[in-house]
Amino acid sequence: GAMAPGKKITARIKRTLPVKGPQAPTLSELMRWYCLNTNTHGCRRIVVSRGRLRRFIWILLTLSAVGLILWQCAELLMNYYSASVSVTVQFQKLPFPAVTICNINPYKYSSMKDYLSELDKETKKALETFYGFSEGKSKVRRSVDEGNSTGSDFFKQIPLLKFEDFSKTATDLRSGQKRKIEGSVFHKDSSIVNSGDSNDIIGFQLCDANNSSECALYTFSSGVNAIQEWYKLHYMNIMAQIPLETKEKLSYSADDLLLTCFFDGLSCDKRHFTRFHHPLHGNCYTFNSGENGTILSTSTGGSEYGLQVVLYIDEADYNPFLVTSTGAKIIVHDQNEYPFIEDIGTEIETAAATSIGMHFTRSRKLSKPYSDCTETGADIPVENLYNKSYSLQICLHSCFQKAMVDSCGCAQYAQPLPAGAEYCNYKKNPNWMYCYYRLHEKFVKEQLGCQQICKDACSFKEWALTTSIAQWPSTVSEDWMLRVLSWDKGQKINKKLNKTDLANLMVFYKDLNERFISENPANTLVILLSNFGGQLGLWMSCSVVCVIEIVEVFFIDSLSIVMRRQWQKAKKWWNDRKRDRSGKRPEAGDLERQGHDNPVCIDEDLPTFNTALRLPLPQDNPLPRTPPPNYSTLRLETAFTEQLPDTLEVGQH
Repeated sequence: GAMAPGKKITARIKRTLPVKGPQAPTLSELMRWYCLNTNTHGCRRIVVSRGRLRRFIWILLTLSAVGLILWQCAELLMNYYSASVSVTVQFQKLPFPAVTICNINPYKYSSMKDYLSELDKETKKALETFYGFSEGKSKVRRSVDEGNSTGSDFFKQIPLLKFEDFSKTATDLRSGQKRKIEGSVFHKDSSIVNSGDSNDIIGFQLCDANNSSECALYTFSSGVNAIQEWYKLHYMNIMAQIPLETKEKLSYSADDLLLTCFFDGLSCDKRHFTRFHHPLHGNCYTFNSGENGTILSTSTGGSEYGLQVVLYIDEADYNPFLVTSTGAKIIVHDQNEYPFIEDIGTEIETAAATSIGMHFTRSRKLSKPYSDCTETGADIPVENLYNKSYSLQICLHSCFQKAMVDSCGCAQYAQPLPAGAEYCNYKKNPNWMYCYYRLHEKFVKEQLGCQQICKDACSFKEWALTTSIAQWPSTVSEDWMLRVLSWDKGQKINKKLNKTDLANLMVFYKDLNERFISENPANTLVILLSNFGGQLGLWMSCSVVCVIEIVEVFFIDSLSIVMRRQWQKAKKWWNDRKRDRSGKRPEAGDLERQGHDNPVCIDEDLPTFNTALRLPLPQDNPLPRTPPPNYSTLRLETAFTEQLPDTLEVGQH
């Protein structure tokens, strides 16, 4: 009868499953079969070779070849994500970069006096106490009562201290009394180690407002550094309380800073500059900022075709304690980049003509998995506070500012404000300075995790600058030039300009060669597979089919043999356990009755004579014999004792 479809499928599965029972091959048989039938010659030679020495040599050679293949393929894989660098130089019309110019002095000292009078009085007192420095009695002392109480009690909290030797005994600036200072010491100057005259050590102490025993002591071997750092600390407190609109008025206007302007041989003016307020440098002005949608370009190299400006520095209105150098600071950057003047600005001298020649380079790195750079910064968990395209500097500053807001409850004055935060000042946040110094120390030691989170940008533009300086104006042309420039400056200046108030700046392309440095993948999948094939062919005369064969024999077949053995052992153990429990002894016929699947009978028809002949016998069992015929049964007369009646009748007839 026809089999049910379900049974047919079951029967077919049984037939295709590996042989089990006594017919199952052993691992050694499988390996022997593989070695005799494979295309990898080394394996075949192991089985076929006569003599132990020859066989041993072939085993050694085959294992060495396998080892070499594995090593070479591992090298190929490891070098798969390598990149080749190509440099392309092309001559073309180049876009001119944005040039941001700031006065080194951020705010006019004359405008700031109302805000800084008390701090300046305190600083002068420190100079008098420690260094015997006095301004003389001729200068009229300003009244400090008129709305200028920017925290006189605060100066008492953080006074300047003078240390005797390396002990923690210090003289207080305000009281002049000696007192014992507690707290861990942080030397802000490496020369402290070599300083022979320890009386020069000046510093200040910052304590935790919530825990007065937690203090940090900041010392400087140079009194100049100590006074400037202390001044800056209080200056930032004061500036954080002044609104931005007011600060913009206190700083320099475009008319104040820019005297003359030329670009690409044509005259330009303040309309070509965009104001940008920097917290540490006041009002800065960016030429070619691209804000109106147009970016200027230049088609000729050389100093005559770049940007030429004469800057009015006005040294007389400088803050004597905040800045100690005169001049301007400039930075060349892309229109989408934030100008980090405090980090990478170039300083421009007064009474000099400074020429800055530029070489333009564009770089592009491959992102993951080739290098650990970021395309847009979107994959970095740090909010960009600068509203400009991503850079490593932006990420580090934003990360520190975020940590500052989280740890200290307010934002540091020198960086942009995160949403919902406000700048630190001692009226609202009395603890901020101790917190800031502690946090900054962690940041520098890479303990905040910012350096680990932030990555380089994959593509960036770079202008390599070469600076040269000449005396300007020359002695012979000084007189007429200064008179004409004073006239140009107009009614604001009634006197002839001083040459130390002026700086001449030229920014230009040295050549119009654009260097483009790019990374390209050194390998592709096709090259990798070809290399793999080359290694397999060279060492083992092997192909992809041969690799599949290895996977089948060494992994699938070997595993199935091992698993089957384990299953048979477990089954035997379970049967023995069941018998022991029931107390039955194993019958002799049990083993004989155990059937086994036969690989010969592979079709659904009944076994033919040939297949029956090829049926293997079960192992270790006595041959079932057919009993010999009982010939006595053929003798009919012995079977019937009496003759039947009907036969007799027949016989008689």
